[in-house]
Amino acid sequence: MAKSFGAESTTDEVLAGVDLRGKRILVTGASAGLGVETARALAACGATVVGAARDLDKARQATESVRAAAKNGGGLELVRLDLASLPSVRACADGLIAAGKPFDVIIANAGVMACPKGATADGFETQFGTNHLGHFVFINRLTSLLSRGSRIVNLSSAGHRFADVDLDDPGFERTEYQPFVAYGRSKTANVLFSVALDARLKDKGVRATAVHPGDPSGNPETTPLGSEIAGPPTRFAGTVNTSERYICSGSALRSPKRKGGVGEVGSAITSHAVSAESKSPRNSVRTFCARR
Repeated sequence: MAKSFGAESTTDEVLAGVDLRGKRILVTGASAGLGVETARALAACGATVVGAARDLDKARQATESVRAAAKNGGGLELVRLDLASLPSVRACADGLIAAGKPFDVIIANAGVMACPKGATADGFETQFGTNHLGHFVFINRLTSLLSRGSRIVNLSSAGHRFADVDLDDPGFERTEYQPFVAYGRSKTANVLFSVALDARLKDKGVRATAVHPGDPSGNPETTPLGSEIAGPPTRFAGTVNTSERYICSGSALRSPKRKGGVGEVGSAITSHAVSAESKSPRNSVRTFCARR
């Protein structure tokens, strides 16, 4: 990982020469898109990937490519996790703790975006409850399985700029619900969680970071997130497939030919810190990945 990567890098280029045999990596949302490709890229380099998904039947079908790519001792296990249900979150975490197998990396990839107003099983607004609170409980419950050198990668989004976290009205009880405002709140919460988690765990040698995952669905000008972000076309870090492209979180390139990339993969296998743009991390937060 000594060389630099940019918008023309692929997942396989980022992981070229990296031996992940003996590494155990947890990826949430391993039933579609970014989660499946993240799992594939890591398993192909020898990692044992534990994929968490709400629908295990869907996950089994979606991860055929992961099992096919696994080599050098790599493999895939699947566990059930519904981030919109805290009893499910606790049950999954407790099962992993009972198994007693440590993790080298946790990648909090799963999430929902700009959905209609709704509530989780526990009564929280759907996006805040799923994207932030579910992962918050899950990861905090699993810290006993992390040792010095472990990494936690939280997938935030450039969409964090849509809104700050509103702790006075998290459920939009007094505020008109806007899907991308709710999404922005949840993604800002992901960043702030990473900042706080890194501060609490770094003395133990465990580091946390947040990345923008990229655009998994095509041309950003025509996708929901891309159409909501004003200004020229941009691309950020992410994982889509080996033909897609990468740029490190916290910066952007204008109008490259490819979308997305491998931000979470790069963050998972290198030593990263996470920080905030301003002295007050509640305002104008942005994330960046920086080698120590």
